[in-house]
Amino acid sequence: MTREQTRVIRIGERVIGGGNPVLIQSMTNTRTEDVEATVAQIHALEKAGCEIIRCTVPTSEAAKAVGEIKKRISIPLVADIHFDYRMAIAAMENGADKIRINPGNIGGKDKVAAVVSAARERNIPIRVGVNSGSLEKELVEKYRGVTAEGLVESALDKVGMIEELGYENLVISIKSSDVMMCVKAHELLAEKTDYPLHVGITEAGTIFSGNIKSSVGLALILNQGIGDTIRVSLTGDPVQEIKSAKLILKTLGLRKGGIEVVSCPTCGRTKIDLIGLANQVEDMVSQFPLDIKVAVMGCAVNGPGEAKEADIGIAGGIGEGLLIKKGEIIKKVPEGELLSVLREELAHWND
Repeated sequence: MTREQTRVIRIGERVIGGGNPVLIQSMTNTRTEDVEATVAQIHALEKAGCEIIRCTVPTSEAAKAVGEIKKRISIPLVADIHFDYRMAIAAMENGADKIRINPGNIGGKDKVAAVVSAARERNIPIRVGVNSGSLEKELVEKYRGVTAEGLVESALDKVGMIEELGYENLVISIKSSDVMMCVKAHELLAEKTDYPLHVGITEAGTIFSGNIKSSVGLALILNQGIGDTIRVSLTGDPVQEIKSAKLILKTLGLRKGGIEVVSCPTCGRTKIDLIGLANQVEDMVSQFPLDIKVAVMGCAVNGPGEAKEADIGIAGGIGEGLLIKKGEIIKKVPEGELLSVLREELAHWND
């Protein structure tokens, strides 16, 4: 099923599936028991554009903290549960909007049934999560290794456990750090289920390697119409995950809004610190809720022509630069004022 055909699931005030927009998710890396630190991080993520947040709930104290955290944030909170089914129930009792479990590692059917009963009582969706790193031994042996087919069979088996209990308010995630295995697994899973899918490349790596692996994997999956929520998993500040996810969705035409910055790769003609300037522009434009393209060019010779597809841009020279709109030179500007002049133009863009 494509995202146009998946079931509609409500997570707090957000809705996924059934052709609704792909939503961006991240996960806190604070101790959930530390309410102040967790709330501060979620606020930073909200400001960056995070739409669903996941927090680990390993203890009773963390489950209780969920209630206080929920009072102070404005996006749905997903409680991430491993091993102890009681934490899933406690998190829901304290206001979690969704829980993430692997039914295979929280105990027997009676414990899964207790979790499902608590979710049904509150109409809270359950995300069934399967990871290649914890694939069952029987499936590894059956498929002679960790495979896409094994991941899909594991996920559908866990979903079946919950369906047998009469509950279908579900989301599925199957993750691997192997990009192409992850892509194949999503293709296979999308053929077999109409539940919404949460997509991500797990353990993708650092800001550098993680962004590349996630961009490739998510693009290949999302561009086939598969996936209802996404996370770019990075070893770093989770705010970076949101920035990357927004750009991936925008690049694929799945999201509008936000300024797109394009810049030249520099060459021997460049006479300014183009790398530093481009990074400053990219940081600066995040302040403006505009749906336009901004060009940062290093050469006043070719800059105007190369920037003609941008709505506005700046091009460097020797001690001075150019302000450009739609490829036309508007005025010359001292080099030290290029950033401030561009900021002023953006601040009054709709005047």
